[in-house]
Amino acid sequence: MKYLITVTLLVALKAASFGQNTTNFAHIGRVDRFETEINQLIPKDAKIEVLCGGFEWSEGPVWVPEENNKYGGFVLFSDIPNNVVIKWQEGVGASDFMKPAGYTGVADYGREPGSNGLALDSLGRLVLCEHGDRRISVVTKGGGKVTLADRWDGKRLNSPNDLAIRKNGDIYFTDPIYGLPQRANDPMREIDFCGVYRLEKDGTVTLQYKDMSRPNGIGFSPDHNLLYVANSDSSDPVWRAFPVKEDGNLGDPEVFFDSSKDDRVPRSGGDGLKVDTKGNVFATGAGGVLILSPKGELLGRLVTGESIANVAWGNDGSTLYLTSDMYLCRIQTKTKGAGF
Repeated sequence: MKYLITVTLLVALKAASFGQNTTNFAHIGRVDRFETEINQLIPKDAKIEVLCGGFEWSEGPVWVPEENNKYGGFVLFSDIPNNVVIKWQEGVGASDFMKPAGYTGVADYGREPGSNGLALDSLGRLVLCEHGDRRISVVTKGGGKVTLADRWDGKRLNSPNDLAIRKNGDIYFTDPIYGLPQRANDPMREIDFCGVYRLEKDGTVTLQYKDMSRPNGIGFSPDHNLLYVANSDSSDPVWRAFPVKEDGNLGDPEVFFDSSKDDRVPRSGGDGLKVDTKGNVFATGAGGVLILSPKGELLGRLVTGESIANVAWGNDGSTLYLTSDMYLCRIQTKTKGAGF
């Protein structure tokens, strides 16, 4: 029976990816409430809704506001293996927004050729981390792409994974090896570590940190004085907090949360993350979305039953969207995302 229900849900969601004819979305998963403070962030009756599905691996969601849309905007997210950015809009459903979204060559480029993390800059333009073309790019007003960065110290980047844009316009991004066809052993690899970088507005790329095995999700505190970076490595399942100096460079990090030190969640590295206006960090990994206080205390967890790659705030800032394996989901919160 469980198998039949799963198949039925997947078939329905596949159809929904070509258009939406319902507002009665399926509910999945649960909310783990480890500390009472979680009730101030997630309503007791909150449900995780499945908005659409049928994707191979959804990632990097971002909310795009739109004044002439009665719902206020739409969500963009990456389906990395299929090399496409998907658009989901309330009342309309899901559709292809950009394809190719990453690799633009003619040969096969492995299992993760597409874009990953997405963000909007101060002009409202879409900025992408591209696995296949190994760059940070921006979509221009006319719909074309411009490369913002594809090299450090004359060497091609590995495969930019996720990004966070500081209020002055500088882009901080992570560069693990997941997008390379042969990953760490790929002959095309030119940088022998996985770094955290800063891209300044004049195009200068500086290495900020190289001592994380697999830097992944990244996000700023509300005042932009701290930068959180997840490590997607179960041998070092640590989320780190970097102070941002006056000149914009990162200081030495401190451990923010270590999943190996908390027996309420599995030992697991992290993926994408976002921060709310109060400084709480919503970090994917260790079985769901970990909800961490500004002090790194584990308050709760959102669990879909599938791996969750990333999250994004949307609508008025209180809706949290989740890219969870083949699904795009959402849950209503009692807080708002930083920046809303």
